[in-house]
Parts: sequence; structure tokens; C-alpha cells
Amino acid sequence: MLAFFQKIGKSLMLPIAVLPAAGLLLRLGQPDLLNIKFIADAGNSVFASMYLTTGDNAVAVFSNLALIFAIGVAIGFAKDNNGAAALAGAVGYLVLTYGCHAINPDVNMGVLGGIIAGILAGVLYNKYNDIKLPEWLAFFGGRRFVPIVTAASSFVIGFIFGYVWPYVQNLINSLAHWITDAGALGVAVYGFLNRLLIPLGLHHIINTLVWFDFGSYKAADGTVYHGDITRFLHGDPTGGTFTAGFFPIMMFGLPAACIAMILTAKTARRKAVYGLLLGAALTSFITGITEPIEFSFMFLSPLLYVVHALLTASSMAVTYWLGIHDSFTFSASLIDYLLNFGIATKPILLLVVGLIYGVIYFVVFYFLIKWLDLKTPGREDEAEGAEVAYRGEAGGDRSAAQAAHFLRALGGKTNVSEIDNCATRLRLTVKDMARVDEEALKRHGARGVVRTGKNTLQVIVGTSVEFVADAMKQLDDRDIEKHAQPPSAPAGDAKDEASPSFDPAAFVAPINGTLLALEAVPDEVFSKKMMGDGFAIDPSDGVVVSPVDGTVKTVFTTKHAIGIEANDGSEILLHFGIDTVNLKGEGFTVYVEAGQQVRRGDKLAEIDLAAIKDKVPSVITPVVFTNLPGGARVVLKKSGRVQQGEAGIINIE
Repeated sequence: MLAFFQKIGKSLMLPIAVLPAAGLLLRLGQPDLLNIKFIADAGNSVFASMYLTTGDNAVAVFSNLALIFAIGVAIGFAKDNNGAAALAGAVGYLVLTYGCHAINPDVNMGVLGGIIAGILAGVLYNKYNDIKLPEWLAFFGGRRFVPIVTAASSFVIGFIFGYVWPYVQNLINSLAHWITDAGALGVAVYGFLNRLLIPLGLHHIINTLVWFDFGSYKAADGTVYHGDITRFLHGDPTGGTFTAGFFPIMMFGLPAACIAMILTAKTARRKAVYGLLLGAALTSFITGITEPIEFSFMFLSPLLYVVHALLTASSMAVTYWLGIHDSFTFSASLIDYLLNFGIATKPILLLVVGLIYGVIYFVVFYFLIKWLDLKTPGREDEAEGAEVAYRGEAGGDRSAAQAAHFLRALGGKTNVSEIDNCATRLRLTVKDMARVDEEALKRHGARGVVRTGKNTLQVIVGTSVEFVADAMKQLDDRDIEKHAQPPSAPAGDAKDEASPSFDPAAFVAPINGTLLALEAVPDEVFSKKMMGDGFAIDPSDGVVVSPVDGTVKTVFTTKHAIGIEANDGSEILLHFGIDTVNLKGEGFTVYVEAGQQVRRGDKLAEIDLAAIKDKVPSVITPVVFTNLPGGARVVLKKSGRVQQGEAGIINIE
């Protein structure tokens, strides 16, 4: 049952993703901004309602937003996200809604009607998408049968709901009235539940009810709108009470918590934690996506997460008491704050509240982490530097590399029976949970792992999750070794003498060109040192030689990278250009193989720069030390031009 509800939560993300675009058009077209009716109406088409007239009453029976949910949820539930499910969802919603209304004109299923129709269509698609019919009906078999059976099922459900739904509608209205009438307590309870349900992935369900179904507002033109967000965007003075309180948390509170966790991290690990949390803090502030932060501490320190949920509840109550009204189309972020500044109530005061909550979050997190010795990122009990950073491939192949590592940690592709995702997390069904290596998942980029059932789990990845999920679906067990680099040894296991024994004279430039700092590489996997510290060379010719005496450990099948273990224990990766993996070996000639002994100056490879330079983003070649001890860094000893075989160009300190 939990897995089923989680699937509903995941499916809601597709229609919700439509709302920022519609909200942007709706706001830009308003009189206080561009004052262009065409733009406003284009955005309003998502939120608008249409009517059937019975006597003197106009009844809202067809919501475009509900139709979008019917289509989006159907796609999300369909096992292969096929468009036939989307068509079935739309058909099912129309039959269900008009059928109910024919029996009882007072029935208004709203967004819930769309969700029910979408679930029905998705389930029926999974059951009947490959059905075989008799020869004389064969044309209507397979996927063509799905809209037909969905319409028939919706007809039956619509007949039943015509009599039953008024009771459900009254229950929902009673719940909505209780939350609304409870004032600050009501919005605080909603805020608390919203955060507590995130670990289970069920917060989207309660959000959908509050944002798009609770309450009603009749505009001057007679149009009726439902839900806190929809009512706010259409001028309801009571709208925006259930969403304003999220702005202080997402824009200020959680970013401040990140700063507290960075400053309380162990000194040797602070740099790695800084890289992890600073990006998450900016993401929360600018876009309102908070899960990368929350999953970084919710399992390491559940107490902090409960405190976070309580602070969210308090923020909701405070903004309610202060009479602040503001809302969003996707999340409470800087983007939506600026977009809705002109129609928000007391937006400057909201900013002040946000700054206060930033201070509160910092003080509370810093004090609790220090006082209770909470195991937030960088403070875990394992040895200093024991966490292994994800060493994914660069550029376009990074998702494939991370997907391969994940599949390996999940026990192989054959152990994974279902792969799905929502905004920031993989939702997986595995055959044998005992084969899942959670630590390996975390070493290769997972922010957290949640076991939600005997055979179901979620892997929190971040906003790149969709690309990782797609790559996981495409890979099989034979591809894993090709795409996944050998796992990094824990930094704590790296040879302690690697840094002090490094001899600058024993390391030479592998290629002619211009010496660059690693931060100058136009790929964040390298520039942010996710794979380790090092440097780069913008090559002037394509001959590559070994920079050290050692052993060739890895020669990639696409010939675009070579890994070497030096005799002093240093592991060095030479990556020829950016996104060159996509060339599949074109333009590269490799003269060594794995296991071969090499000496400084031995020819490793040759690159046809003229042939590849217009096919890839850059030919800059990173040279990365992948197993440096914690705190060690690569220091450039010169700048500008460097000659192949030149010594003394770097040192490790």
C-alpha cells in the first residue's frame, strides 16, 4: 500500500512540473506587469474552469488543471510512460466528470477527479496494453484497447460516484474548513505534515489537496477557483496562507542550516562537505528544491529533521499571524518571490521573517550539532576522509557512469525489477534487498537511501535524477563494467605516504600545451574536483606520454582516458578532452594496455586534435590525482606554456 501511494506521489510530479510555465505566463500578462491579456489567458488556460449551465446556476465541472493531472498521472502510472495511457487518462476524466455531473449537478471532483482518472488509466494500461483480441476485433487490441476499457470503467465509476461522491466531497470540505477555521494551528499542522511526509515521498499527495483543491473563490467574471495556489494567483485575498510560510524556510532557513553543517564538519572533511552543501543551499534559495539538503541530515540525525519540521510549522503560523499572503507555481524560491512580489501581501515583511529564520536555523543547527555531537555530513564516526566521493565520468557520460555504479550497488540490473523517479529520487523495486549495498550507493552520489518496503527503496540523487534513471533503464549487466570506473579506494585507505613521498622531479608534463588550474576545466565534474584534485593542459599537439613511472591500471574502451598507478602509490587519471567519450574512440590511438609497466616519457596515446576539436566542447585535458589523502592539494609551480616531459610543474602539499 505504501508503494502504491508513493507511486501516486511520484506521478503527481509530471503535472506539477507544468505549473511554473503556466504561472509565469499568467503573472507576466497581468496589469501590474506586462498587461497583455493574450499572455495572461494563455497561462490561465491551465488553471481555468469551464461551466455547464443548469437553470440559473453555473457549475464548475471541467477544470483544465484536473485534466492535466489526469493525463500526467496516467503517464506516471504507465509502466513505460506511453502516450496511450495519457489519452486514456483524458478520456477517463471526461467520462467520469460528465457522468457524475449528469446524475448530480452539485458534484465537483476537482483535481481529485483527475488523479482518480489518471490512476485508473495507468493501471488499466499496465494490464491491457498488450491484450490480444479476436481477429475481427484485432484493430482494437493492444494499446488501442486501453482508452476503450478506461472509458467503460469510468462510466461505471462515474455512475457510482454520482451518488457516493457528495459524501466524499462533504468530508473534504469539512477537512478544508477545519484547517482553514483552525487559523494558525491549521497551517502549522499542514506545514509539519508536509515535512514529515517527505521521507516517504507522500508529501505531494497532501500538497495537491491543499494547493489545488481546498477552498473556493469566485472571481468577478464568475469563474470559480479551488486550492490555495490557484486562488492566490487569481486574486483571492485569502489565498496564499498555506504557502507563504515556506518562503522563510526554503530561501533562508535551510541554506543557513547548510552553513551550520559546514562549519561544524570535521576540519579535514570540511572542504568536501562545503562542495556538497553549498550547491544544495543555492538550489534551495533559487529554485526551492530542498530535498538534497534534507536528505543529507534526516537519516544521520532524525532529531534535527523533527526540529526542521517544527520550525517549518512555526514559520507557517508566524506568516499567518502577520497576515502575509504569498504563493508559488512550483516552490517557495527567489524566482517565485520576485515573480509574485506585486500581488503578495506584505512581501517585504516576509523577507524580514526569512532573515530571522535564517538566523534561527543557523543557531539551532549549530548548537544542537555541537552539543549533542550529531552525525551530520562531515561528522560521521568513520575515519577522517573515509567517505568516497562519486567519481563519475565527465560531461554527457556522467549520468551513465553514476547509473552503472548504482546498478552495481543494487546487485546488478537483474536484481532491479522496476526503475522510476520523481523530482529528486529514484524509486526502485528490487528482487533481493540483501544484495543492496547502501554504503556504495552513498559513495557514488546518493544523498540518502530509504527502504520503503520489503522490496522497495528510494535513492535520493538530486535534480539530475531523471538522467540517471534513464541511463539505468538503458544499461544492462554487460554495460556496467564499461561505464563504471573502478570504485575509488576510501581516502582513509590511501597510502599515507603519497603526499610526503611525492617527488616533483619524478612527475613530468604528459603533453605540450598551456598549463591550467583544474578550476578552469569547462566541466564541473573536474572543476569542482569531484574526482580529485589536479591540473589541466590545453594541448598544442596530440602526443601523450606517461607523467610517472608506474603501471597502467585502466584503458577506457572509448580510448578517451587512461588511469595510471605511480610507483609512489598515486593514482592518476588522464582524461583527453571533455565529452570525448561520445566519440567512441574516434580520433584516438592508444599504445598501452591495462597492466603494462610504463616509465616517464613513454608514449601512451595520440590524439588527432584537428579531427576532434570541432566535435567536442573542449580538448582541454585534465590530469587528476584520484586518491589524495584528506587535506592534500595539488599546487601549480608555474603557469603558461609547458613542454612535454618537463618536470617540477606541480607539487602536492
